[in-house]
Amino acid sequence: MSDGGFTYREAGVDREAADAVKRRLGKLVESTRTEGVRAAFGSFGGRFALDGEELVASADGVGTKIRVAFRSGRHDTVGRDLVNHCVDDILTEGAEPLFFLDYFACGRLEPEVPVAVVEGVARGCRENGCALLGGETAEMPDSYPEGEYDLAGFIVGRVAFPEVGRREVREGDVLLGLASSGLHTNGYSFARALLFGRLGLEADDPWPGLGEPVGEVLLRVHRSYLAALRGPCSRGQVRALAHITGGGIPGNLERVLPPGLDAAVDTDAWEPPAEFRSLRELGRVGREEMYRTFNMGLGMIAVVRPSEADAVADALREAGCPAVRCGGLVEGSGRVRLGP
Repeated sequence: MSDGGFTYREAGVDREAADAVKRRLGKLVESTRTEGVRAAFGSFGGRFALDGEELVASADGVGTKIRVAFRSGRHDTVGRDLVNHCVDDILTEGAEPLFFLDYFACGRLEPEVPVAVVEGVARGCRENGCALLGGETAEMPDSYPEGEYDLAGFIVGRVAFPEVGRREVREGDVLLGLASSGLHTNGYSFARALLFGRLGLEADDPWPGLGEPVGEVLLRVHRSYLAALRGPCSRGQVRALAHITGGGIPGNLERVLPPGLDAAVDTDAWEPPAEFRSLRELGRVGREEMYRTFNMGLGMIAVVRPSEADAVADALREAGCPAVRCGGLVEGSGRVRLGP
């Protein structure tokens, strides 16, 4: 255990093994590269040039957050999570969404459940100006336990903000952290193992120290940052974006750093929301483990020029998305440093 506290490995997630698999998969992906490919494996979205435009595509799921939906009996939020997660991924490559497809699979089809899930998908698409072209609903007996299902989404967008995602960042640039709405769609195996497993709580029980039901806290919808960032991105004020998903702040911020720069993150610049503080206290979780697992209250981090940081922060605030200066870029080797 890290610092004697609960770890992601105890919850069943082995980051080192996953990283090793990704390295092997990367070689397979790169072996299929064609003339139109414009992004390397490991980006938040794949770029492809077509008839003078660049398209960006991504595929994802909502992780074990769907198990909270099973436990709570509420299925109308995970579809919005799915869309918003994918929208945020391609936004880091400077893209606005064009269309979306979903995949829903279960052992036995109970009509009200897929309808509720796809209602959430459709709502997410409407909120992001994205067409839901269709998808697949698969009934596969003996493949899933009773009352459970799997969910995935596929998005295609076009590059509308070419200044974003080109890695044109430099020493002295400022990091702006955009507030999350909660855990978003990552760290759920950890949170479930701690809350439902170790502590024996149920979805309707109050979250220790918060009073709000555990299920409600965990099912808060993953925030879409498209509307808030559209203005700053269209004005060329945002140099790069890191969507804080699996791997936490270090694992995702590293993905936008060139080899000669480090990101120095000032963890004293903001107070993580109460749900993250209580998870750390309840599980006696080590600091590094928390920042590598959760977004800690920052769902997206923007890299901006120092002269534009205040203007971007003001625009985000006016758009209803609080942002905080949380560090900057310094000379280094492409790593993330967490510290005051």
